[in-house]
This record gives sequence, structure tokens and C-alpha cells, in this order.
Amino acid sequence: MIYNSYMILGVDEAGRGPWAGPLVVGAVVLGGAEIEGLTDSKKLTKKRREALEVKILEKAAGYGLGWVSASELDEVGMSAALVIATKRAVEQISVPYHEIIIDGTINFLKGTSKGRYVTTMPKADLLIPSVSAASILAKVARDRYMTEQDALYPGYKFGSHAGYGTAAHRAAIEELGVTPLHRLSFAPLRKYAVEP
Repeated sequence: MIYNSYMILGVDEAGRGPWAGPLVVGAVVLGGAEIEGLTDSKKLTKKRREALEVKILEKAAGYGLGWVSASELDEVGMSAALVIATKRAVEQISVPYHEIIIDGTINFLKGTSKGRYVTTMPKADLLIPSVSAASILAKVARDRYMTEQDALYPGYKFGSHAGYGTAAHRAAIEELGVTPLHRLSFAPLRKYAVEP
């Protein structure tokens, strides 16, 4: 299946799995811009992702990032958070497009005026350049944000694990407790939630 990438709005998320930090959804219309090396952000090195981010921001016809904080995610749950973050990202796109391709199997815009333009596609971040670009923007922005949190919350090493439940992160939580960045609705952290 060959897609004309010219007018596709690609959508992908970063940060669904971590125990801490925001959920970020990227949305990109390349608009005919050809950027070599676009693929699933997880298959790229940090250095390569950052180099591609510069090119995407320079060449894409339109892009947006939708953020949902850990506390907002805890309040509404992951499914609703993905819908909110997707809407926030897509609302920032002001250039025309004729189709929205969302990585995965769920149409997060269902029930909105844009829902009928959506195609869901597993592995779209590997197959569709604008979705790859969205994946890269979301991942780089989120990783950068988590690195910045190192200064605010020393000892957690958010810059090295980006909030994922690594052994080092688990050890830091046991020693230091949780921060406002932690997702207390996630099963491993529920014991830290204070009941109202």
C-alpha cells in the first residue's frame, strides 16, 4: 500500500508505559517534505532522534504536541488521557490534510469531527513517514522534559530512564518516595496514593 504522504496527518504517542512523567502525543503533516531516515523512534539512537527532530521542525508543513501530566492521567485514566493528548496535538495543526493516520488500533478521535478521517494502523510509525515524524517529536520532547526534571528531583535519574520502571528507578522510589511526576494510578505505585 503506497500512501501519498503529502497531506497525511500522522499521530503517535510517547510515554504510555513509564511510571512517571507526562504522556505526549505528536502530530505531524510533512506536506511533501522528504526527510531521510524517518522510522519508529524506538529504533533510533538518542542522537539520531535529536538530529531528525531538527529537520522535522524545519521542514514539516505543520506539527503539534499534546501533553497530559501524570496527575491528569491519574485522574482520568490512560484511555481518556490518550484521547485528550491526541486532541491537544491535532488542534495545533492549521495546515490542510485529507487523512489522519494514528499508530496502533484505536481511533482516539472517534466521536469528534475529525474521527471519520482517521485510519488506524499498527506499526504506522515504521511505515508512514508523517507518523514516524510524530513518534520522533513526541519521544524527543518527552525525553528532554524528563532530563530537565533531574534538577528538580535529584536522586531519581529521570534523564537516564525517562520514568520507566527500571531497577534504579524502583530503588529511588523505595528510598526517596514518590514525586508529583509519578503516576499513582499505576499498580506498582498505588500504595503511595493518599486516599482523599
